[in-house]
Amino acid sequence: MFVRLADQHRRFVRELVMNLKALATVLEQRGYLASCYTCGTEMNSASFMVSLGENHLIRFLVSDYGITWTEMRDDRELMKLEGAEAISQLQELANLVKNQVEPTECIHELRQLTGSL
Repeated sequence: MFVRLADQHRRFVRELVMNLKALATVLEQRGYLASCYTCGTEMNSASFMVSLGENHLIRFLVSDYGITWTEMRDDRELMKLEGAEAISQLQELANLVKNQVEPTECIHELRQLTGSL
């Protein structure tokens, strides 16, 4: 049973990494400063970042050890989410991009969703 669960988790992380890479590409095409870095070719971890404007940064980390969403402004952490909450927040960002919200409007929308400054 645990071997199966471990394998499912690895596949989940791999799929999440692939989606992060795709999201970074789309964000760049839409005018955002975005990146997604992975270690090696196994796709078992990634560091995703996107700038939403002046000194406003979203960082999403995924690995076998966990998943975190961190929102920062002026090098200060505003919000940190983990696990399913982090993935839900990532979906909100993807929805904004899907609806073709401009980078400056995205800041306003995310603030409303997260209640951040």
